[in-house]
Amino acid sequence: MAKTPELVHLHNHTHYSILDGLQKIPAMLDRVQELGQKAVAITDHGSMSGAIEFYLEAKKRDIKPIIGIETYMARRSHLDKSGKQDANPYHLILLAKNYQGYQNLCKLSTIAWLDGFYYKPRIDRKLLEQYSEGLICLSGCAGGELAKAIEANDFDKATEIAKWYKRVFGDDYYLELQDHGDWELGKIINQGNLKLAKELGIKYVITKDCHYTLREQDKAHDILLCIQTASNLDDKDRFRIDLPLYLTSTDETIASTQLEPDVILEAIRQTDQIADKVDLEIPMGQILIPTFPVPDSETEESYLESLVLAGANRLYKNNQSDLPSEVTDRIKFELGVIKRMGYCGYMLIVWDLINWSKSQGIITGPGRGSAAGSIVCYCIGITDIDPLKYQLLFERFLNPERISMPDIDMDFPDDRRDEVIDYASQKYGSDRVAHIVTFGVMAARNAVRDTGRVLGYDYNSIDSIAKKIPAPVQGRHIPLADSIKNDPELKTEYETNPIAKHVIDNALNLEGTIRNSGVHAAGVVIAPEPLVKRLPLMNAAKGVISTQYSMNYVEGLGLLKFDFLGLSNLTIIKNTLRIIKKVYKKEIDATNIPLDDSDTYRLFQEGKTMGIFQFESSGMRSYLRQLKPTVFEDIVAMVALYRPGPLGGGFTDQFIRRKNNPDLIEYGHPKLESILKPTYGVVVYQEQVMDISKVLSGFSGGEADTLRKAMGKKQRDTLAKMKDKFIKGAKTHSQVDDKYINDLWSSLEDFADYGFNKSHAASYALISIWTAYLKAHYPAAFMAALMTNHFEETEKLTIAIKECKDMGIKILPPDINQSYTEFAITPDKQAIRFGLMSIKNVSEKSIDQLIEIRNQSGQFTDLD
Repeated sequence: MAKTPELVHLHNHTHYSILDGLQKIPAMLDRVQELGQKAVAITDHGSMSGAIEFYLEAKKRDIKPIIGIETYMARRSHLDKSGKQDANPYHLILLAKNYQGYQNLCKLSTIAWLDGFYYKPRIDRKLLEQYSEGLICLSGCAGGELAKAIEANDFDKATEIAKWYKRVFGDDYYLELQDHGDWELGKIINQGNLKLAKELGIKYVITKDCHYTLREQDKAHDILLCIQTASNLDDKDRFRIDLPLYLTSTDETIASTQLEPDVILEAIRQTDQIADKVDLEIPMGQILIPTFPVPDSETEESYLESLVLAGANRLYKNNQSDLPSEVTDRIKFELGVIKRMGYCGYMLIVWDLINWSKSQGIITGPGRGSAAGSIVCYCIGITDIDPLKYQLLFERFLNPERISMPDIDMDFPDDRRDEVIDYASQKYGSDRVAHIVTFGVMAARNAVRDTGRVLGYDYNSIDSIAKKIPAPVQGRHIPLADSIKNDPELKTEYETNPIAKHVIDNALNLEGTIRNSGVHAAGVVIAPEPLVKRLPLMNAAKGVISTQYSMNYVEGLGLLKFDFLGLSNLTIIKNTLRIIKKVYKKEIDATNIPLDDSDTYRLFQEGKTMGIFQFESSGMRSYLRQLKPTVFEDIVAMVALYRPGPLGGGFTDQFIRRKNNPDLIEYGHPKLESILKPTYGVVVYQEQVMDISKVLSGFSGGEADTLRKAMGKKQRDTLAKMKDKFIKGAKTHSQVDDKYINDLWSSLEDFADYGFNKSHAASYALISIWTAYLKAHYPAAFMAALMTNHFEETEKLTIAIKECKDMGIKILPPDINQSYTEFAITPDKQAIRFGLMSIKNVSEKSIDQLIEIRNQSGQFTDLD
């Protein structure tokens, strides 16, 4: 007796079929593994967003991943966009047989979104024929073109359709049987398909159109559909799917079939043969850096080096004939690492974006993240923080001992960020630059609220239950099952309130399911070749083209993410500087604002930091009044210390006590004084942990960064090895006893829970100094710019008005003859007049016209 073939599910929807598919990829694959199936496909509606997660997770389980899509076929051209027929495309399953097929799927999906979108992302026959190589095609579900012809009893048309697809795909075209028990329409379509198979010699397969993983998740899927359609479970006319759409075993598929035994066995056998046809390997882990156009006779390496040396001479020479050896040694070391890792092009791209922005009058942030630890970044103007002066470490940016993607975040005024992205698109090609998609999932509270609404419970009852769910901890949502187990209040509610139990039991299946998509706040990918060769694109928002893959999977493909951040504080600084230039006739460069200005520090000491970046909260202002900062390092430290970890651990209070009473300062070991002196003996920064391991235990810079990372991520195996090396090294290099070094290790491990990146803190602190300096010296100009920025935020605007009054600045109402679009200061610099933009229901266009008339004809004197 012949062995029963093994079923391969070729038509599956994950939660990337948003609010339609319930399957989370890891759980789906775990079930496939339990069923002993060697392969499985992913075919989300019009989307490939889950493809790389699916590919990687399947590989982990030794399951063959078959990447596909349930595409939408336009009834006419994909460019036709009118009427009902264009709004109701057919469904069709496409599977990638190999990498060429994967690339063609990416191309088709991109065209569907960017050119063919009309209610759904659509392609057409012409496109399908053009990009058919490497693809396997299944005729589709009941929404397919072929199924619709069969349903209409138009067998001649069905024959024409099947012949066309057979001509395009040859032996890679299959008729799709869907076997869902007593489903009458399905039986009719299956009979028609089997007739076509016999007459035209086309093979057929069985699929289950799976939308959820387990049979018992059918109600959860029904709830999901209600969320999609904003309906209740009890609504009579709502959209519903009364079919068993879950992953079945081979035996269950055979046992429950309505098909003839020989038919079902052949249909299963063909799914297995399709899996054998698939041979797809997607290149992962490369680093794909665009080539930067350098001047003739230069290479990327030589050009970067020339820029660095020019910057170093400008920043460090100080009328000396030669650069200090400390500078040249650091430059030589950093350039060596950057060249060896192949990142010269990357550094030049970032330099060029920053340089172009400055040439266009776009103020840029002084740095963000670990890049401020690089002297190369400082010398070429990417950052404005001297890493030597402030003991910032390059290894925190790039570890010489392990290859990792560089990551330089760039800050721009939020109203000019898009100009910089447009410049990148023009320079490198619009087909090589895209935003990055994000996906919002149903966290515990939202899952409970959505589920409760669908089940028909009143809002107040469900809201009361949802509020008992613990809030996220440090931005991480606590799984609902853990909260029920560990939170006494929620546990009692669940065990004693039948409504709570009913809602939560259903919400558990929905928690973590994708609810919506959006655009990453900062991430933009720039590629060395058209992006569709690596991934599919989509319209994430009006006029915004993004990847279909989220950030981690974009980076997994080796593509570089550049962070273009829009910072409102830079907009405020920009507008303040513009007002100062106009009213005070002074031109100020923010990067030349002094870091030792007494008026600036007086403002911090008095806690008058409303509107000051990172220092606005009442708690922070209270700490500032206690600390009375006098140097830039104090401001840097407070950026790092005003966070839950150090506040809860008492380290912020300890820092303030030691600042105010130097007798309390202890360093523990003479070698640590230079490291801990700026923070009064308190370990505040991750870089200090790295320096301690280097100075005390002889770690290399790369080893020190590995230690930092292991501590931060609680990597126990790595930490065990590092601890032994740290203790032995300290005994050898620094002659310490067991108790001291073990106590120090324990304290550093505890520190890892709250330690902050000093490079990041210093960059933020510099923006804080800029805003504080402007407020201290040009208060009216600064407050006018601040109020313009907050004109639509009533609460913030009210606080700003009070601050102005406390500062002795008058606030004047809008005046048709005196006001401009924005808030503006009066010629005597003693008052701020409301801008016309603050008046509700008055458009920007109307304001522009009004001001133009006023400029041409003089002041308004009457209503005519």
